[in-house]
Amino acid sequence: MAGQTPDPPPEGRIDGDEPRPLSFRTEVYRGGTAFPRKIQPWGELLYALSGVCEIEVEGRRFLSPPSYGIWIPPGTAHEAWSREDMLYVTTYVSAELCESLPRSVRTLALSPLLKAVLADFAGRGITVPQTAPDRRLARVLVDQIALAPQFDSYLPFTADRLLAGIVDSLSADPGNRLSLAEWARRTGVTERTLSRRWQSAFGISFNEWRLRLKLVRALSLLDAGEKVQSVARSLGYGDASAFIAMFRRMTGASPTTLPQSAARKPGEAGPQITRGRAGCPGGG
Repeated sequence: MAGQTPDPPPEGRIDGDEPRPLSFRTEVYRGGTAFPRKIQPWGELLYALSGVCEIEVEGRRFLSPPSYGIWIPPGTAHEAWSREDMLYVTTYVSAELCESLPRSVRTLALSPLLKAVLADFAGRGITVPQTAPDRRLARVLVDQIALAPQFDSYLPFTADRLLAGIVDSLSADPGNRLSLAEWARRTGVTERTLSRRWQSAFGISFNEWRLRLKLVRALSLLDAGEKVQSVARSLGYGDASAFIAMFRRMTGASPTTLPQSAARKPGEAGPQITRGRAGCPGGG
């Protein structure tokens, strides 16, 4: 992906350093930043505080929106990019601690406890746990990764050229209200054919996929501090109540009750925030 070239590594960590046995980094990445393909001998948990990261593994694309982490096991080739500014947390886990963790790339629903531990480390500027209490907290985090609900991909993508064109259009404009029947006419197939092809490629229906896309975009906008009414309009909802109903149905919570502590613009974040650099999110 073309884009900005991340800065060289800051002092205190050399690219390729082994975690000891866990380490953490919170960084700002500007929109358009690309992270070249890389293989590492340790695991990574990637988690967006704001923005959305796109990660590609063996031709499959994974989205990392707020509230969902991406687990990358040791020895997995991956590359990534950000289309928008994002504030990102990376946890590096040494290979010996990965035995109980997923053996393939997985989307994880992050627990409040896991996010609280990461927030505590970031707030205190802890990149490598040194004290006995901090080491115990770090091991709790490893346990939480193992216990987290796993998904093959929250928002699946496909290499199918016909479907990829629709995906690109919807990704560029999540408020697009064209129905499946209208997309079928535009692509020259029947609605039934397009529906079957979509279900086969994604494992979910067209409407479900579009709802997930809207949720992903909504989470990013809300974490950036956008008002609920503004988010609703950008996603094609005529009024905020319809958007709130969708959000509550998808998450079990209302967007009006989301905590605002993470609603920060990149570059205005707390301690230990640095700019991105070569490698995938977190710099490892």
